[in-house]
Amino acid sequence: MKFTNYLLVLAVLLVSIISVGCDIEKKDDKIMKAKKIPLEDFFKNPEKTSYQISPDGKYFSFKAPYEKRMNIFIQERGKKEAKRLTSETDRSIGRYFWANNEQILYLKDNGGDENYKIYLANINGDEPKCLTDFDGVRSSIIDDLPDIPNEVIFAMNKRNPQVFDPYRLYLDNGKMEMLAENPGNIQGWLFDHAGKLRVATAVAGTDASILYRETEKDEWKTIITTDFKESFSPYFFTFDNKNLIGSSNIGRDKSAIVEFDLENAKENKILYENNDYDVQGISYSQKRKVLTSASYTSWKKERHFFDKEEKAIYDFLEKELEGYEIAITGENKEENIFIVRTYSDKSLGAYYIYELEGNKLNKIADVSPWIDENEMGNQLPIEYKSRDGLTIHGYLTLPKGYTMENAKNLPVVVNPHGGPWARDGWGFNPEIQFLANRGFAVLQMNFRGSTGYGRKFWEASFKKWGLEMQDDVTDGTNWLIEKGVADKNRIAIYGGSYGGYATLMGLVKEPDLYAAGVDYVGVSNMFTFMKTIPPYWAPFLPMMYEMAGDPEKDSVLFREISPVFHVDKIKAPLFVAQGAKDPRVNIDEANQIVNAMKERGVEVEYMVKENEGHGFHNEENRFDFYRAMETFLSKHLIDTTTISK
Repeated sequence: MKFTNYLLVLAVLLVSIISVGCDIEKKDDKIMKAKKIPLEDFFKNPEKTSYQISPDGKYFSFKAPYEKRMNIFIQERGKKEAKRLTSETDRSIGRYFWANNEQILYLKDNGGDENYKIYLANINGDEPKCLTDFDGVRSSIIDDLPDIPNEVIFAMNKRNPQVFDPYRLYLDNGKMEMLAENPGNIQGWLFDHAGKLRVATAVAGTDASILYRETEKDEWKTIITTDFKESFSPYFFTFDNKNLIGSSNIGRDKSAIVEFDLENAKENKILYENNDYDVQGISYSQKRKVLTSASYTSWKKERHFFDKEEKAIYDFLEKELEGYEIAITGENKEENIFIVRTYSDKSLGAYYIYELEGNKLNKIADVSPWIDENEMGNQLPIEYKSRDGLTIHGYLTLPKGYTMENAKNLPVVVNPHGGPWARDGWGFNPEIQFLANRGFAVLQMNFRGSTGYGRKFWEASFKKWGLEMQDDVTDGTNWLIEKGVADKNRIAIYGGSYGGYATLMGLVKEPDLYAAGVDYVGVSNMFTFMKTIPPYWAPFLPMMYEMAGDPEKDSVLFREISPVFHVDKIKAPLFVAQGAKDPRVNIDEANQIVNAMKERGVEVEYMVKENEGHGFHNEENRFDFYRAMETFLSKHLIDTTTISK
């Protein structure tokens, strides 16, 4: 039931990050007062998470805190004692996976610079080794080669900071072999099931191409070129290594899962499509060599099953774990022992071991057992119309005890997501539940440009930063006021990354709508933002110019939509938080808006963390940020001053 890790994304450049405060005011006797939960309970590291299982099924692994950082532990199935494999104390470990039965690979950066290095840990307890110990170089795993236990394929930009070359890494001796030299236009590499490099995706300006070769001895040939707005994204080869399975929106508005004929360079069949949403997930059985399910997101994740065996497993799990969303996050090579994760809007859920033989399901850990889901708020799906007639979907989280019928005149935090070409989804979000616990209703909206709703909805955002995209946020805020849920005098706007930009533009465009704003690693100046992107984003700039604007050709637009040039319109107090090593949104973006606000004499608070990047990952920094946010929002939106200690 392997889910592909090889999606080659060509258009999305910015990544959505994280996505405040007093007790609920009792409106009537029917509304239950929320129990005030310590801030740390929402934002401390999980007790245990990211469970995986070894290929032979003998061990399972997980991440857990050690010296306030998430490290890797392993535990033999059937035994109670766990062994810690890593001892990282400067930065939590990111992605990790079992390379074979004896070794685990993991990624870690330095202080948020996103220059990830690959480390190897042996389960015998040897000191982990850094395999790509190169300063200023970013590494990523392309293919874990499940049928070749001692090899993996990775990419790094060591030769040229702007491009990534593919390498074969031999785990028995740590040697690496470059498999191809990126000529400068290749943005993704794809290997067949035998580990042979046969497909590449390339960009040239705003065109996207797929390159193919029948064997590794053949020359590359371009088999299809499209404008980036309409493309086929290959995920993996068919099991006979002849064709490709992937997602395509060529000739359609909604992306569908298709099979692509390499010999004739065309789509030969639609495997699954949905009329309302992009279908972009596809799973398969590595052992049985069959497609198992496709997935898409409406207001929740939904699946279409191709395979009766996988459907039977999910049917059983959903019956046993009723009331929770289910995800199979790992399996052994024989595919008869599975790691199962549950979650909901009120809970980070738990992990289970499921044994196919005998349908044995055993709980192994709660992710954050200190979270009482009975004290959490409901995350409700909502929709409203934009002023120009688009349907905008989103979520409204209400404090405990409130429903749409009895929620009246609440303080509200409007929370536009990052990206912007991403989306909000349904599930447990600690900061949303924290805000709800402090008495705030929280509005999230998937404004135009949010992914999953088709090409037309995505393209409606092009060159609309701060314009119609911002209007969608404003329209959602006014919709909540009209519903009577929001107290129009007690509304704040808060977001991270693009959401931070939307916060600043909200304060500029609607100075009387928001009582306060919180900008978390957000863009303030479109000119300087475009000049300080990471070097490996450079090939995407022509696409970025078409989606967001060209600093030269659209200079008038950029000045109009850059908040830093319009601080004279901002009335509401502002809190800005920034990581000093942020490679995506340079700290200068925060410095500019803070300095401009101070020069105007408008209240602004500023928090910088020297050991963070695009968002605060270290536990103590999260505590500082959310504690300061709660104090700030309580001061400006709540009459009392009850603050977390």
